[in-house]
Amino acid sequence: MLLRELQKLLDRIYDTEVGLDVYDFLVTDRGEVADGDESGERPAPDEELLLSEDGDTVNVALYVAPQVLERLSAHDPMQTLDANNIADYWTALEGVSHFQYLIWNAHRDQSVSRHELEMQAEVDKYAATLFLLGSQNSGRFPLRLHRWLFEQARVDESLGPEHRHLYESANRYAARFCRMLEQRFLRRGRVRIEAMMRELRRFYRLPHAPKIRHIEATRAGSSLERRA
Repeated sequence: MLLRELQKLLDRIYDTEVGLDVYDFLVTDRGEVADGDESGERPAPDEELLLSEDGDTVNVALYVAPQVLERLSAHDPMQTLDANNIADYWTALEGVSHFQYLIWNAHRDQSVSRHELEMQAEVDKYAATLFLLGSQNSGRFPLRLHRWLFEQARVDESLGPEHRHLYESANRYAARFCRMLEQRFLRRGRVRIEAMMRELRRFYRLPHAPKIRHIEATRAGSSLERRA
């Protein structure tokens, strides 16, 4: 099933294993869970990781809109990823990314901020799309992926200022990191997939603050190189 395949794809990229099946936590009926926007001022998102506390226990559920799953079932991105299903693929992948990263860190007694979840999900979407399209196209990687995912992205206008800032910041940092990956590992004639995998795995294991410092340091280093 698709979400399980996405779990396996992220596991292969990051060399992780959370030991939990995302389908055991999947909810497709929003009536079964509390709505994060009780005001009803904006439509429910197509994907959302839902957390609730019960004493010392945290309950986790992943909501993915049934329409998204139905469209992906009819046009399986693991077989052919293209313009017809890539938006739904990213929606489902973002949910799986949130679930995987939260559980992986929880097993290590590490807390995760919302900004960190969103930033890692954007990196996961880039990496998983890159490798999936590469496997479907005889090792050829899409040079326009960064533009599709980051430069053409638009934050929901109905979000409040605080949430808009969070998503814009997470997207901006992820975009910088993924641009660095392209420049270091995907230049024509110098494609270095194994080195890129090592960098992705190292980044995945960094806590939030070191992630930010790593991106900022990388950006500063790139600026110095351009000026030299």
